[in-house]
Amino acid sequence: MDKRFTILDLLEAKTAGRKIVAVSCYEYTTARLVASAGVDMILAGDSAAQILLGHDSTLPATMDFMVAITAAVRRAAPLPCLVADMPFLSYQTGVGEAVRNAGRFVQEAGAQVIKIEASIPYLDVVKAVSDAGMPVMAHIGIRPQNIIKQGRLRAEGTTADLAYELILCADQMVAAGASALLLEGTAREVAGAITQRVSVPVISCGSGPDCDGQILILSDILGISPCARPKFSKAYIDLTMPITEAVSDYARQVRKGEFPDDDHCYHIKTGQWVKLTEMLRGGREGQS
Repeated sequence: MDKRFTILDLLEAKTAGRKIVAVSCYEYTTARLVASAGVDMILAGDSAAQILLGHDSTLPATMDFMVAITAAVRRAAPLPCLVADMPFLSYQTGVGEAVRNAGRFVQEAGAQVIKIEASIPYLDVVKAVSDAGMPVMAHIGIRPQNIIKQGRLRAEGTTADLAYELILCADQMVAAGASALLLEGTAREVAGAITQRVSVPVISCGSGPDCDGQILILSDILGISPCARPKFSKAYIDLTMPITEAVSDYARQVRKGEFPDDDHCYHIKTGQWVKLTEMLRGGREGQS
């Protein structure tokens, strides 16, 4: 990729049948690596509250926190399409506040797409943010910000009635101005039907292979997530032991006095140690 991937490129990929590759990550160091791997899209997701901060849900993520990590990802990854995640209570309290908060992601963090965990009551929010000139990715299916009301998260669209409601919800999101959809934890058949039905790109987060693209959290891909990995996730490597062993080796060398060795130290310039010794000796003699 030698140019910035945009919402238009996502749409062109859907039209051409090219699968969209997306990864969720949250900070500069890993985002650089993800970008160098050639992904199309990075989501700075509110799951950072769990992965980075150790909370048991996404709810403690704040706007200031989300803007900061999104900006860090943008600095690390200038070319992938950058999606910012609206955290809990950043859009539920009114359309005006939702637009202002979405605008912060664009102005302060360089985000290109605003993701909103959306249900029918928030169609006006989707429309308002879209009308303000910001592409919206409507996140439907499992919505982690709804955990308190639901009590637990479960797969969506697994019955005909639930599937019908979800398909209608997708239609209405697109009609309200959503430029893309993210389907989380949705039955494969239903996700495929929605992907065929709507004109916008559909990204699967545990919703099967028939969507226009896929997204996974980087820590799950690397096998180092502190959270239980969901059924739909896949670890492509397990870095738990290599990281633990590297830190253990470091600790052992420090305790044995093997690190740092001379090669890992700075040194005073040639001839300066003698000069310093003389200066110190002179200082002591002067004091006496």
